[in-house]
Amino acid sequence: MRFRIRRPADPPTVPYPEDPAPTAAVDTAQPEVAEAPLSDHEIALIRASVAVVEPLAADMTVYFYAILFTRYPEVRPMFPPGMDTQRGRLLRALLRIVDLVDDPENLVRFCGHLGRDHRKFGALREHFPAVGECLLASLARYAGPAWTADIAAAWTKAYGAVADVMISAAEQDATVRPAVWPATIVHLVPCGPGIAEVTLRPHLPYEYAAGQYASIETPWHPKQWRYYSPANAPREDGTLTFHVRAVPGGPVSNALVHRAAVGDVVHLGAPMGDMVLDAAVHSDLLCVAGGTGLAPIRALIEDVARRGGRHQVNLFIGARTGAELYGVDDMLRMAQRHHWLTVRGAVSDEYIPGIRGSLPEVLAEYGPWYQHDVFLSGPAPMVTSARQTLTHGGTSPDHIHHDPFDTPVLTTP
Repeated sequence: MRFRIRRPADPPTVPYPEDPAPTAAVDTAQPEVAEAPLSDHEIALIRASVAVVEPLAADMTVYFYAILFTRYPEVRPMFPPGMDTQRGRLLRALLRIVDLVDDPENLVRFCGHLGRDHRKFGALREHFPAVGECLLASLARYAGPAWTADIAAAWTKAYGAVADVMISAAEQDATVRPAVWPATIVHLVPCGPGIAEVTLRPHLPYEYAAGQYASIETPWHPKQWRYYSPANAPREDGTLTFHVRAVPGGPVSNALVHRAAVGDVVHLGAPMGDMVLDAAVHSDLLCVAGGTGLAPIRALIEDVARRGGRHQVNLFIGARTGAELYGVDDMLRMAQRHHWLTVRGAVSDEYIPGIRGSLPEVLAEYGPWYQHDVFLSGPAPMVTSARQTLTHGGTSPDHIHHDPFDTPVLTTP
């Protein structure tokens, strides 16, 4: 038996495209409620089989895509030419599903995110049986003698449940907004070593909340998407500005920084993320940004200003050197206009006037912050270390907000 999906009565409508933009996160559809989950025995079978194939997982994903494209060549155009990144994403998604298999509520939430996000790849209901067939064939091949009829039945049931949720979420999402938004580059300004500010004007209304992130696809690397956070709260003209750092080997970031020009058209995926101002409980906010992680923090501070400055905001911006202290002048000018905003820059690897030290060290020095809601954005090691520093200082983990690491849709809490 599959999960039964009980939908909330009278689900809210999402204002698209004529209604005004919401002030909270756009992903407003209520998650389905999972009932009748897998039995304990079925969960144990699934996890035992994953433990068997996990040492061979890299080879298994290669085999999976090989037989998928051989048996169903019509799906090959949905994927990028280079498959290394995609194989890793499949593996992480599979392991995440197995991790959540005994947590129906979060499993449904995660699979709903996956279903909505897969719309930008062109995934349709009829593709799911093909994927399920090839996935089970791959698991059976690499599990070897450990694969039994009972394990196959448990995986069939689990995949059916996952597919049902993904299909339902995608089809519901399709009734209220497009899968992708074409957007024209209207402004592009270099603003640091390997960094550019890229401003887009979507061709259709793009409703999001300050602090959320979006995926971007360029015309030079089809089917390859990279996640970025708008550096602004929603504007009346509908434009979005992204701070993009060219990452070595990153096709999307390098295309946007070094190849794109005003007039080029890119694609946006649906907005995602819960690091929004409405998540705050306290009136005092601590915002911490490293590198281009300043983008969503800047958007959140603009949102505070739009709401009349009802929060006291302490902003810390960190970098290794003064030259890398990105965007601090802009934020200092904003602090001159708003009495509720305090801005401090910190440098860790260079002796210059001002605050010296890593962001976690500086936070410990200027704390405590247990009466604040905290918004963190930047490199994963910085966010992890800052989170540990803050929790050790008494800040409740529930009041610390940051985006997922890696590919966001695969690491949603």
